[in-house]
Amino acid sequence: MPNLFDLPFDDDDPDSKTPHEPRPAPQPPDRRIFTVSELTASVRELLESTYGDVWIDGELSNFKRWRTGHLYFTLKDAGAQLKGVMFRSAARSLRFTPEDGLRVIARGRLGVYEPKGEYQIVCEQLEPHGVGARQLAFEQLKRRLEAEGLFEPSRKRALPALPRKIGIVTSLDGAALRDIVNVLRRRYPNAHLLIRPSQVQGEGAANDIARAVTQVTAAPGVDVVIVGRGGGSIEDLWAFNEEVVARAIATSAVPVISAVGHETDFTIADFVADLRAPTPSAAAELVVTRKDEYRQRIDRLHERLTAAARIGIRGWQTRVRVLEQRPGLAGWPVRLALRGRRAAELSHALADRVRALIGAGERRYHQLRLRLESRDLRRTLATIAARLTVSEGGLTAVMAGRSHARRESLGVLAGRLETLSPLAVLGRGYAICWNADRTTIVSKADAVAPGEAVRITLHRGELSCTVTTATAPPPPKP
Repeated sequence: MPNLFDLPFDDDDPDSKTPHEPRPAPQPPDRRIFTVSELTASVRELLESTYGDVWIDGELSNFKRWRTGHLYFTLKDAGAQLKGVMFRSAARSLRFTPEDGLRVIARGRLGVYEPKGEYQIVCEQLEPHGVGARQLAFEQLKRRLEAEGLFEPSRKRALPALPRKIGIVTSLDGAALRDIVNVLRRRYPNAHLLIRPSQVQGEGAANDIARAVTQVTAAPGVDVVIVGRGGGSIEDLWAFNEEVVARAIATSAVPVISAVGHETDFTIADFVADLRAPTPSAAAELVVTRKDEYRQRIDRLHERLTAAARIGIRGWQTRVRVLEQRPGLAGWPVRLALRGRRAAELSHALADRVRALIGAGERRYHQLRLRLESRDLRRTLATIAARLTVSEGGLTAVMAGRSHARRESLGVLAGRLETLSPLAVLGRGYAICWNADRTTIVSKADAVAPGEAVRITLHRGELSCTVTTATAPPPPKP
């Protein structure tokens, strides 16, 4: 019987081999060798496929915000810690400022940072534990601005007594604008309103409000600005809790009234503004409150002045009547009337004399003006210029006539010269015969001998000839 310990465990037929047959050597199992990058990539794939979107509760530590806008932090509890990153695109949606020691709930996906072999959470959402993100952001911004002194009563400015131009920053579609305009039209109809439409809720509303406040306060002549909107939820009013709006109101060159929501709604803009109004209508009433006070005061002063004037007039009337009854002042109204008539006559005579003097002066002025105009240098120069123009025209005509006559005379002389010119004779077929060196004109046949060279000038060109025969002219007949 074969020894069972000599057989392989997976051998089903122990009789198939003899006990004396040698056993094959056992083969080592196959082993897979990973590189560090391959193993890290495999772990990353395992994490990403096993854990999808996860929520993690932990405490923030080592929080850093880089210049690129990305957030880096560590989530930890009593037993472990986990690194995390939140990229700029997701960090823009944060409603609060993360800080060390704050307990938060993070949502994201697990991943592996392969260069360091660390696993981390790529955070897509971050919210504080146990309190709303908006409420925490509100408290954080309020504490920071309060520490800067933006809420101090000492920096609050009083509203102008009688504003001439009132700036309004709100939505054109909301009821707040209608309420403000109705109140101002009823209580202050001559007010000049400068309305800058603005988005008051939703994405980009805070930046639009800040730009509107800056533009309106920079407009010339604006005395006070109302910034606000109607009521709504905390989400609807959140644009007025943004830091950019608070900074714009704080740096305003004129007083700003914040009129956001209802009486129970408070925003950061309310704390920074120079005055808070519970509603937009109340803001309009606050703007013109001082005008009503001035109007009432003026009415009271007018009544007092009228009463004092009436009492004074009655007193003077009584005194006049008393004086009229005195003997020494009898007939003074008649004398006064005569004096008045005399004064009127003298005034009329004086006016006639003044008018006569003024008329004489005007006539003298016109005479001097006419004499001055007759000697005006501009007119003299114009006359001289006209005479020069006429003279220039005559001179040009004379010169043209003489030039034409000279041209005609020159043409006649040129024709006569052309007639007498030897070249003209040559042009009619004649020629000039010269000796060989062109020093003497040959005019007689016997002046040259046969075989002698002569040169003949034609109308165009010249000939070199050799005399073969010379015939003398016959003697003249007696």
